[in-house]
Amino acid sequence: MTRHAPLQAAPAGDAPRQLAQLRRVLRLVEQIAGRPAGDRGPEAELDEAARTGSAYGDTLPIVQRRFDALVAETAGWAAAGVEALTRAGGSTAAAARLAEELGDAIAELTKLLKLQN
Repeated sequence: MTRHAPLQAAPAGDAPRQLAQLRRVLRLVEQIAGRPAGDRGPEAELDEAARTGSAYGDTLPIVQRRFDALVAETAGWAAAGVEALTRAGGSTAAAARLAEELGDAIAELTKLLKLQN
């Protein structure tokens, strides 16, 4: 199994970076699960980062705080899940479940900012 750099929390308020990190973790977990990981390419990632930053800046402060809290919580359990997977040898069933939960959390985050997936 390859070694990966540990997930480092992006600063609160850096919505584009936070969402991009979670999407990268999702791709990794999908690979462990044996699923084809969608590689959207750098142009799509830049486009999403621009839309995320704009949407985050346009939301009310209370929505920003909710996004920041949810993204921090998601990053925490995603990092713990990836660490558990790597220690356990990468169980495909566990990775599939983690990928499903992470996908749902990303969908909730984009919904908060009213972004299209």
